Amino acid sequence: MNASAPRQPQEHKREQEREREQEHEQSRRTPWHGVLVATALPLREGSTGRLEVDFDGYANHVSWLAANGCDGVTPNGSLGEYQTLSPEERARVVTTAVETAPEGFTVMPGVAAYGADEARRWAEQAAEAGAAAVMLLPPNSYRADPRAVVAHYREVAKAGLPVVAYNNPFDTKVDLVPELLAELHAEGLIVAVKEFSGDVRRGYRIAELAPGLDVLCGADDVALELAVAGSPGWVAGYPNAFPRASVALWRAASAGDLETALPLYRALHPLLRWDSRTEFVQAIKASMDLVGRYGGPCRQPRVPLTPEHEEIVRRATEKALAEGLG
Repeated sequence: MNASAPRQPQEHKREQEREREQEHEQSRRTPWHGVLVATALPLREGSTGRLEVDFDGYANHVSWLAANGCDGVTPNGSLGEYQTLSPEERARVVTTAVETAPEGFTVMPGVAAYGADEARRWAEQAAEAGAAAVMLLPPNSYRADPRAVVAHYREVAKAGLPVVAYNNPFDTKVDLVPELLAELHAEGLIVAVKEFSGDVRRGYRIAELAPGLDVLCGADDVALELAVAGSPGWVAGYPNAFPRASVALWRAASAGDLETALPLYRALHPLLRWDSRTEFVQAIKASMDLVGRYGGPCRQPRVPLTPEHEEIVRRATEKALAEGLG
């Protein structure tokens, strides 16, 4: 066959599959790369009537995510309702994830706290438990200026684990703008940022100002855009319910295989967009219940979905299942 002849479709498909496998292998070498699931936490009513953490159920969920192709988990994020946990519960969530994780499967706990001292203690607990990295919001419940943000990350970095910054300006009221991220990276305080602003243009500016800083997709409903732009990882919510389809979407988009990625993205997007809404925890847990994974209730201050929202989530979930995405 002439060497200059165009590649046949089957050959092109095999090359794309090889590229995806190479990307997956790279994700296993770099802990914060690949699809890391911000895990929901199973809560069940106990004998006192209070919602208690089902640690056995959580361990089962971590194992299930690993078996379904995900590259790791991020416990004790907002999706894991960390703000409602006692210190004992929060610590046990981390140790449960680490003890359950198979070899090469990342555990990257959230270590957010009001102040740097407490956040550093959580980072130290994660290190002692055997976690590979931590994810850190800027100061919580305090509109910190850039000096305070740098001091915060400087203190938590002393714990010794790689730190992935988490930019969520909607909840924290602190925006980790590209210039500030570049300062944190230049000082060696962060290795990556989970970008939740929804502004897909930021990745390019961050790459200009801080070459080498990994920009991770932090919002489910911009996953394709950031994967195509070269993001090496996705800290994701909806793989709690649809892991295989989510992983297939991410690997295809990362490999530039839009023929595969776009139909998946369109099919999942009615669900993925809930990740950027106030009721994202309840919505993802509702989808988990519908696909046969226990999602269950949330602790206050989160209240159940309204009947209207519940119906929207139900229809979108059932449609995704009917399309074979479960």
